[in-house]
Amino acid sequence: MGHGSGQVAAQSATRSANLVAVEADALTKEVVSGDGRLVILHQISFSVMAGEAVAIVGASGSGKSTLLGLLAGLDAPSSGTVRLGGEDLHNLDEDGRAALRGRLAGFVFQSFHLLPSLTALENVMLPLELAGRNEARGIAHTLLERVGLSERMQHYPKHLSGGEQQRVALARAFAPSPAILFADEPTGNLDAATGQSVIELMFNMNQESGTTLILVTHDEALARRCDRILRLSGGALVP
Repeated sequence: MGHGSGQVAAQSATRSANLVAVEADALTKEVVSGDGRLVILHQISFSVMAGEAVAIVGASGSGKSTLLGLLAGLDAPSSGTVRLGGEDLHNLDEDGRAALRGRLAGFVFQSFHLLPSLTALENVMLPLELAGRNEARGIAHTLLERVGLSERMQHYPKHLSGGEQQRVALARAFAPSPAILFADEPTGNLDAATGQSVIELMFNMNQESGTTLILVTHDEALARRCDRILRLSGGALVP
């Protein structure tokens, strides 16, 4: 990262140091199953400050991805509240939550979630076009160069390797300049070497943009690169 971008990130972090990006208050998620009521998450409360990088870790089935979905407004809690950028998601309908996500959030998933009928360039352009940005092609072009895919822009996802697809997904996530990046096991479908290169890229881009990062992972080494670790066990936060 260049000196100039480092200064920008530092200034951005300073400006946002006292702002809460994401706040969970007594979040509980229950589902009804054949055996009765299953509690997936119970009374989860914490805040993430703007510019902070937070890892959510825990064993498989501990509720990590469910929690991420609640924080991002992709799912609704059984009780409790989430505030995203100061907005209470409970007070918004589905369209309102989608609009808030479009304005504030970027996403990177384990399974890439690229649209197969669109080229790499078109996949990255999509959130910009949905937001009505005129310069979508230029921004997407620059970001794909940034992630090392200048020669692969016109390729469709089926012609890209897993690592290349995740780089496209990273470029797409950062394209709208999100305030918050949600990443759910971003290296889960990649081999160790490819995963490491994607993680380096994600942290570098995140630092350059001063984005708040909330990362779900089972990788303790990856979690330790974040500012703070939240550990889930049996649907509850543990020390």
